Amino acid sequence: MLRNITIGQYYPVDSYIHNLDPRVKIMGTFVYIISLFLVPNFIGYGIVLLFLWMLIRISKVPFSYIVRGLKSIIMILIFTLGLNVFLTPGEHVLFQWKFIQVTGEGIYIALFMGVRLILLIMGSSLLTLTTSPIQLTDGIENLLSPFKKIGVPSHEIAMMMTIALRFIPILLEETDKIMKAQMARGADFESGGFIKRAKSLIPILIPLFISAFRRADELALAMEARCYRGGENRTRLKQLAMKKEDYKAIVIIGSLVIALVLLRMV
Repeated sequence: MLRNITIGQYYPVDSYIHNLDPRVKIMGTFVYIISLFLVPNFIGYGIVLLFLWMLIRISKVPFSYIVRGLKSIIMILIFTLGLNVFLTPGEHVLFQWKFIQVTGEGIYIALFMGVRLILLIMGSSLLTLTTSPIQLTDGIENLLSPFKKIGVPSHEIAMMMTIALRFIPILLEETDKIMKAQMARGADFESGGFIKRAKSLIPILIPLFISAFRRADELALAMEARCYRGGENRTRLKQLAMKKEDYKAIVIIGSLVIALVLLRMV
């Protein structure tokens, strides 16, 4: 389960999406997320799915690799579907037992929200899979640079966000190692009720927190040894510059939003 989480991981390959300006990809991801809430019906989701499938093919990231990341949200997906199925009132009652009822409207909304959540996770993971941590930091810092005039430390915020995102797969890998070490010593994380399984996680959490603090301390020492001073007088090996391909990507993303807005108005 832990290895199925793809958020925060980078898939190195040479593709059109990988070579785009990180600012375009970051803003495009935000626009993509907002556009999901503009979709009025499943026809709109079909358009978004086609758009996402084209991006995945162009990015050269295996589709199975992105779908694998959905396994980590199965419980959230089931919980969301259950809430909408059993708690949504409607006129077309399909099943009723005491205060629990299942309506046609509830099933429709549950499927609608489930598809939205799946597309949201797949589209968001594509950002980190096609953008290296350094590019992500530079892109976020550049987008936040106008706020420097009001005292917002844009570079520090971008660095913290990128490090936190990059530490997700590292901590998951560390958790997997600790669980295997505990299971080799006879620990059981599968049997028993919810409370018993929650208590069995305590031997994992303690060494995980110790490992996380140790990694943070080592990272701080490494940055200090390299005379890191935030964004002050910092130079970059690759300067961010918009290219013709970036403007084409902006037009394509804008076309998606316009199509969804027109579909909502019809």
